[in-house]
Amino acid sequence: MLIIYRLARLLPTLAVLLFAWDAQAQSFRVQCPAGTDAHPATVPQGYSTKTILGRTDGLLNPTPAMANPGIKCQQISGGDGFVTMGDGTQTYLFGFGPLSGLRDIHEGLPGTQPASVFDQESPTGSGAPSDLVGMPDDSFMFNGAIGLTRDPESTPPNLLTGHVDAREIMDVGVMNASQPAPLMAIDEDDEYFLTLTNVGQIMRPDLFEQHTVHFHGYPNASAFYDGVPDASIAINVGGSFTYYYLAPEAGTYFWHCHISPPEHLQMGMVGQIYVRPRQNRVNGSLRTRLSAANSANGSPDGATCNDILCSGQTPLPPANTASNNGTLKYAYNDGDGSTRYDVEYPLQMMGFDPNFHFVGMTFNPESFTDMKDKYFLLNGRSYPDTVGGASTATTNSAGPIQTMSTDGTLHTSQPLPSVINIPAGGRALLRISDLNVSEYHTLASLGIPMKVIAVNARLLRDMAGNDMSYTTNSITLGGGESLDVILDATGYSAGQKFFLYTPQLDHLSNDAENFGGQMTEVNICTSVNPTTKACSI
Repeated sequence: MLIIYRLARLLPTLAVLLFAWDAQAQSFRVQCPAGTDAHPATVPQGYSTKTILGRTDGLLNPTPAMANPGIKCQQISGGDGFVTMGDGTQTYLFGFGPLSGLRDIHEGLPGTQPASVFDQESPTGSGAPSDLVGMPDDSFMFNGAIGLTRDPESTPPNLLTGHVDAREIMDVGVMNASQPAPLMAIDEDDEYFLTLTNVGQIMRPDLFEQHTVHFHGYPNASAFYDGVPDASIAINVGGSFTYYYLAPEAGTYFWHCHISPPEHLQMGMVGQIYVRPRQNRVNGSLRTRLSAANSANGSPDGATCNDILCSGQTPLPPANTASNNGTLKYAYNDGDGSTRYDVEYPLQMMGFDPNFHFVGMTFNPESFTDMKDKYFLLNGRSYPDTVGGASTATTNSAGPIQTMSTDGTLHTSQPLPSVINIPAGGRALLRISDLNVSEYHTLASLGIPMKVIAVNARLLRDMAGNDMSYTTNSITLGGGESLDVILDATGYSAGQKFFLYTPQLDHLSNDAENFGGQMTEVNICTSVNPTTKACSI
């Protein structure tokens, strides 16, 4: 009995030693090349276009300013944190948090950055990432990779090789899970480098949870980067891994952790990614530009000629030119401009089971068959918090929701609002995803019909190219599904207000409290800032 007792006393110490030994085999790093074969960096002739940033020897490397804009990068953390429900209840999460693009995420925008922005050394002095605890306030302007610093062991020394300061990553990433997970957005034909850093579950030190990133429904050809641990890899606590994706098709998708998916999705490890179409980059003669893809020289921007843009269909969509400042935006490669929009809004429908989250914070989760959502959310918020805009908005300027965590500081927990501002006579694109693991969700529009243009990232066209889009006042999605919807404000006047809400009455509540849940406001404005979504009336 004495031997058993002493062994039991030693087990916690052995666990710590084993963790420390395992952590030494891991490392935090980021990866974001300035150039690749498909997207070469702009450097003087005769020099390398693909080597690491910051070299000063004969192999001149691209500076961030020389990086190819077709390379996009993002860094996220996997850990835990807290968010605030509409009735004030704090809910525990397993979740992802931002480690790059912090300023943009704070403003309710995607955190994805071109390599020229991502590959910036973390600032020093007052307000540096080492002074942060969690997400920043309005004064923090840095959008690069948190922790990126010069490598003293590089050859020659002090190059930007992807070496990071682990303290800055832990300062920002620990207890900084956000709901939903950081928003991602890339352009068709991009190469996307996504670094996941596992900072651990601080509230559950007994867990050694691995995490992955799986792009649900995304046309990714490589199983190695698919995030399903059976066919790829999982990231341990104390480790980083960079996923590589091509962006072959426009559309709205979602992504999640694929470790124990029912548990980790219910606990909050889920978010949205969307791919903007090649049609947004139309300049000059569309057919002349894209037909080069079939020539011996290839297209100048890597575009292929296998979709509707090369079909010879007329009329062509309007081109982005100097006269319109390149502001024409489309949801898909439609060939005729029918999916044009002025402002876009991601809408992520989800729910929480408070009992599952409470048990997950204190012990092992309850049975999956007992899961029952009682909080219902749009972009991680329930009404009226859904209409709190970004801090730069001129209306609805409540700012990102903050939650006090166990470290006694406020963390930006739900940065993404869902208030919809549309310029009078303009069009809003709603990128709607159902991120729930146990519920169907329905949204209804009062006043402005919804035109459904795509289902599950596929433009609604038949095999002959006929338009199969339809108009409705409600849509219903199951978990893992997405829709792209256009609200057309033609004929409406500035100052009018409508509601987008769920007719499922039990989804309009916050646990036992009424008057909340999945509802938001649609405002008709004189003008809308396309970046901040600020409404002017």
